[in-house]
Amino acid sequence: MQSDLNLVHADILKRLAISELNTMQITFLEKAASARDMILLAPTGTGKTIAFLLDILSRLDPEEKTVQAIIIAPSRELAIQIDQVFRSLKTPFKVSCCYGGHSVKIEQDSLRTAPALLIGTPGRIADHLDRDSFDASKVGTVVLDEFDKSLEMGFHDQVRMIIGAMNGKQKHILTSATRLDVLPDFIKLSKPEVVNFLNPDSASKLTLKLVRASGSDRTQTLMRLVAGFNQEAALVFCNEREEVERISHILTEHKFEHGIFHGMLEQIDREKNLIKFRGGAHNLLIATDLAARGLDIPEIRHIVHFQLPPREQEFVHRNGRTARMHKDGQAYLIISDDKSLPPYARKEWEELVLPKALKLPPQPLFACIYISAGKKEGISKGDIAGLIIKKGGVSADDVGLITVLDHISFVAVKRTLATKLIDTIKEERLKKTKVKIALAN
Repeated sequence: MQSDLNLVHADILKRLAISELNTMQITFLEKAASARDMILLAPTGTGKTIAFLLDILSRLDPEEKTVQAIIIAPSRELAIQIDQVFRSLKTPFKVSCCYGGHSVKIEQDSLRTAPALLIGTPGRIADHLDRDSFDASKVGTVVLDEFDKSLEMGFHDQVRMIIGAMNGKQKHILTSATRLDVLPDFIKLSKPEVVNFLNPDSASKLTLKLVRASGSDRTQTLMRLVAGFNQEAALVFCNEREEVERISHILTEHKFEHGIFHGMLEQIDREKNLIKFRGGAHNLLIATDLAARGLDIPEIRHIVHFQLPPREQEFVHRNGRTARMHKDGQAYLIISDDKSLPPYARKEWEELVLPKALKLPPQPLFACIYISAGKKEGISKGDIAGLIIKKGGVSADDVGLITVLDHISFVAVKRTLATKLIDTIKEERLKKTKVKIALAN
């Protein structure tokens, strides 16, 4: 049986272009094979998603025609990300993904033929239970990914309802990037096996730097700081969306390329801004703590705390976006002269003196092109690459990240070629379909 699983894992790793499982994933899978309940603690970016998906996959029965596993994620982006990873495994099992901002009707249509795996946010899964869109009584495994975040966001009742709809015999897998102090009483864990890869010594790979600013000069200080990153990816954290919007307005006035990310953006704008950031069309993202957990965003060298969070937990999650997987990283704190550090942040900060003049960095290497067709129109990444390379006349080296969503797609191309490329292919058809092609706004 173990040799069969090893063959399955080897095949899946080949599809993911991963040479081997890491120590955390191997340890988790070994213990999960015999344990009913699991708690997985590991930093962001260490591969928790692949670990629990492989365990779920080992338990799915191709003969069973009901929902066999549910993954609950605290945000739409994380649910979508997990869905994309599972689909990339190219298994024969159906998966459905449900989240706020997505069409309920499309989701209900998908759920009419029960998926083996259901992924979604607490509110939307609970809503589908209310609508009798699916039957949870045969669920054998439930994963609560970053589950402490779901509870912090006030989803206690929804998670309780989802767990309560199951038969009580299901396996629980709880994951987090920080230590869990208290577990909710409605999750009945049976002597859970804890796999803890939260290594406090890993913080030594993170360099902490302090930047002082006068109260009226903080955004100018931010621009002078990130201009010195020389287009290396940077994530700037604020506590409130209003502050994100205020900073964005000032950066736009200075023609400073950037994206924003917070909970009040329309879903498509959140996805588009993340896609631009992943693809290198934006190397600076201004965000709330919504971006601190779980999201599949590129290795980031620089984390900037424009505002310190009220609690140490968020501080840890923010810093966890860098210095991952044995790499080093930098965290910066911009603090006004009249402010003092909270107890959790009283660490060894290296004070950084910035140049007084602001010199804007060069524009990002890539631009992002929008195409008005996606998966539902039968469009694949290969179709888009073929259009751009064969009809557009650019080389494969000039094409970056291609992202295909339900009804739209985005592709990163070298910025110097983007305008000419659009003019060349804008009248072309994609799989015999006339599409709109333009720079993503």
